Amino acid sequence: MRRRHKFGLGIVATLLTGFVAVLGLDAADRAFPPPLKKARLVSAEVVDADGQLLRAFATPEGRWRLKTTAADVDPQFLRMLVAYEDQRFWEHRGVDPIALGRAAWQFVTHGRIVSGASTLSMQLARLIEPRDSRSIPAKLKQVVRALQIERRLSKAEILDLYLTRAPYGGNLEGVRAASLAYFGKEPKRLSVSEAALLVALPQLPELRRPDRHLRTATEARQRVLDRMAVADVVGDGESARAALIPVPNRRLQLPAFAAHLAETAIRKQPGIARYQTTLRRSTQAALESLAQEAATRLGPRLSVAIVMADVHSGAILGEVGSADYFDPSRSGWIDMTRVNRSPGSTLKPFIYGLAFEEGLVAQETIIEDRPADFAGYRPRNFDMTYQGDVSVRTALQMSLNVPAVRLLDAVGPTRLMVRFRRAEVRPVLPTNETPGLAIGLGGVGITLKDLVQLYAALANRGRPVRLGDGLREQPAVLDGAPIMDVVAAWNVADSLAGVSPPLGVSQRGIAYKTGTSYGYRDAWSVGFDGDHVIGVWVGRADNGAVPGLTGYASAAPILFEAFAKSGLAIAALPRAPAGAIRLPQTQLPASQRRFATTSEGLLSASSREAAPRIIYPPEGARVDLGLKQGTETMPLSLKLQGGRAPFRWLANGRPLSEASRRRTTQWMPDGQGYSTLTVIDAAGRAASVRVFIE
Repeated sequence: MRRRHKFGLGIVATLLTGFVAVLGLDAADRAFPPPLKKARLVSAEVVDADGQLLRAFATPEGRWRLKTTAADVDPQFLRMLVAYEDQRFWEHRGVDPIALGRAAWQFVTHGRIVSGASTLSMQLARLIEPRDSRSIPAKLKQVVRALQIERRLSKAEILDLYLTRAPYGGNLEGVRAASLAYFGKEPKRLSVSEAALLVALPQLPELRRPDRHLRTATEARQRVLDRMAVADVVGDGESARAALIPVPNRRLQLPAFAAHLAETAIRKQPGIARYQTTLRRSTQAALESLAQEAATRLGPRLSVAIVMADVHSGAILGEVGSADYFDPSRSGWIDMTRVNRSPGSTLKPFIYGLAFEEGLVAQETIIEDRPADFAGYRPRNFDMTYQGDVSVRTALQMSLNVPAVRLLDAVGPTRLMVRFRRAEVRPVLPTNETPGLAIGLGGVGITLKDLVQLYAALANRGRPVRLGDGLREQPAVLDGAPIMDVVAAWNVADSLAGVSPPLGVSQRGIAYKTGTSYGYRDAWSVGFDGDHVIGVWVGRADNGAVPGLTGYASAAPILFEAFAKSGLAIAALPRAPAGAIRLPQTQLPASQRRFATTSEGLLSASSREAAPRIIYPPEGARVDLGLKQGTETMPLSLKLQGGRAPFRWLANGRPLSEASRRRTTQWMPDGQGYSTLTVIDAAGRAASVRVFIE
């Protein structure tokens, strides 16, 4: 007994001596600082637009150590932690003399350790510099480090560092990692039962791991709930109710979304603790699950990639590079959103957009779908049949090949590629080849991300945006010229909105297009509503052929499911802009009732061509440009057919601009009222219309 009494007094004397010594040794303090820089090393995190965790990476030592602050944690947990571990945390300076004296006296009188004297600062010191033994020198070093830490950090900083470093069994460190692993949620909102378990585990993390030692973990939680100081925090009866809730008996996987994006971020920008993306975690999780389910349904070795973006900002909301990153049979590690593949028919809408813009056709213009020869290039339809005379709207909706090539031949493949560049998209042509008519049927390479970027411009009334995930690229609204004018974009969207949905799927107000590459290697579907665009690719990463793989049957159902499961409401497609109207074929100007071509597929033209004719606006039209409401005035699109370039336009006798070879232009009216618009061609022939602007 005397020996135990002397030993206890020796502990107190040694610790107090060390305490006094440290206060006077500033030089030693500066010479041997605590390793705080190393202590702040945490797991790298990739987070979504709202800061929710998408994916984390273990520290070099293999620890899941997620940075945690008091603001990240339920306030009641913090009160329970302080009440149980260190009641005078906010008052002492690293060492609690009262607790130290009480612990020494209990050791002397009971012959064993009854309660500890470690403060949270001392525990933090032990965590950042683990001790080799439980000897008196080791304890003294812990005291010294606690005092040093208190001199350097505020109480709030000490608490944050403890919340980040506290051990929770295995390779889990910190309250966030533990809460995610044991409860499947962030610690922002914790029940009394959950908070008590998280308070109890760091004392003996390996022996109290609930996934391995459930009974011990339950007993440890009960000791926390039974502590009077804790009961005062949680309130009467709460401890008893919390004790009835079972302790979780398994460890969950931490969030693991956006694998391709996360791996790229870590590889290209190492050393960053937090990577902010534009993704939405709920949307990302839904699209990843959909891609995996769809690939399983479609068959072995097939993969699925999906990109969803905001058409107004360019922010990518969900990006799935493959059906399963860890599935080697599907080459899941390859990010198929960034691989160039043949887009099939998905570029056709942009051909039609140029034709609408040039005034060559309207939606109800009749166009021929019959065999044609374009200087040796003989396109055929996918089903090897022909429809004869069809409307332009029907030709686009049915994705007929010959009409698309006829229009591309008229507007020019090079001009189409120039329009793509306005959206910062550069499809890859075959080596040493110039743009040809084959690009309209998939004779180029393009990535899913770039294809979605093109459709984002189409959905955004022709105004291009740059898609960005916040890491590899930043989203942006591009300031350059539109990819097509607003009326042409509406005509394309209005046509695509009428495409029948896949079998068994209800129409959801989505405009969409499908495509199948040559040899059944790639199936595509891209669609948009008023706010969002989604692109889907299905195929094999090794570019192998898949008999029966088509955009309509394979990719389109996934597209509609993606809209349904994204968690975002379907937004109405934009209304028709001023000047946009779908006239029946009988009411079209004579020059727009049929798209005339020669037997070679070339647009008819001769020195005896018809005189110029203004096809928009028509004679006597009343055009609403928003002048009545006092809102920002919109320009009026002017279109003509016939005549010989160059053309000169006049409004009320005043020239609008220099002569141009284009058959479209824009005019900004001075105000409301009647105006006379005139066009004069190179032969001096003129046409005029009188319209009312309001």
